[in-house]
Amino acid sequence: MEKRRFGRTGHMSTVAIFGGAALWDVTQTTADQTMAQIVQAGINHIDVAPSYGTAEDRLRPWLPSMRDDFFLGCKTMERTKEGAAAELRRSLERLGVDRFDLYQLHAVDSMAELDKATAPGGALEAILEAKEEGLLDHIGITGHGLQVSDLFLEALERFDFDSVLLPVSFTMYANPVYRTSTETLLARCRERDVAVMAIKAVARGLWHDKPRTHNSWYQPFDQLEEVEPAVHFSLSQPVSGLCTAGDIRVLPLILRACESYGSPMTTEAQETLIATADRYEPIFNPAHPTL
Repeated sequence: MEKRRFGRTGHMSTVAIFGGAALWDVTQTTADQTMAQIVQAGINHIDVAPSYGTAEDRLRPWLPSMRDDFFLGCKTMERTKEGAAAELRRSLERLGVDRFDLYQLHAVDSMAELDKATAPGGALEAILEAKEEGLLDHIGITGHGLQVSDLFLEALERFDFDSVLLPVSFTMYANPVYRTSTETLLARCRERDVAVMAIKAVARGLWHDKPRTHNSWYQPFDQLEEVEPAVHFSLSQPVSGLCTAGDIRVLPLILRACESYGSPMTTEAQETLIATADRYEPIFNPAHPTL
């Protein structure tokens, strides 16, 4: 599987970054089987969060003995210094490790959230102090929704984040406003050597009244012929890699698609794929862009 330099961190991350949300509500046996897949595929980057159900507990049997095999990222949704400091240390304890390679302000989806996290006494202060203590090496920010690219452009003016995580998909690029702002953000990240993690690469639409057949708040593509072009599109953008979906049954398809990626899709092929997005429902509502 291809590896790409994860921005200024210098780490050569596999283009598939294991999204720990896949371990949200699984047994340890299932988690062990999933981690065996990850190791077999050569994945060397894990992204997890305390808000991902049982994920931290399920990863604990693996991480202490394999800590140096993975670039380990974690997150906090706390916005105060006190709350973030406590959550960071709880995550270290639950995972059985003594440091993070990357720690991120998670789900910063509005200017109000960014203001809280970066204000005096906010979560960013706790993360900076933890970095000084040697508990983490790099600092990132994550977000969702139609406003996130513009929001992150502002965030990068306030603080020199080492990474950003946001939706980068052909269905999202069908929205011309989102596409323009995201392309502007990705260009800024390239200029500053900021790593970019893509999410929602395989999002098909919302569930509504359909039976929820996958462990994901959105309905994912679940056939290889759908997953492969979607993954190849996201990897054709100037991103460091993509986080795998939060469902263990879709995971093997994403890994296969990442392994089959050879070179960027042509501009014509990308535009042709974007033109098919009207077959699917946007997962973010323009009237309520953080939902």
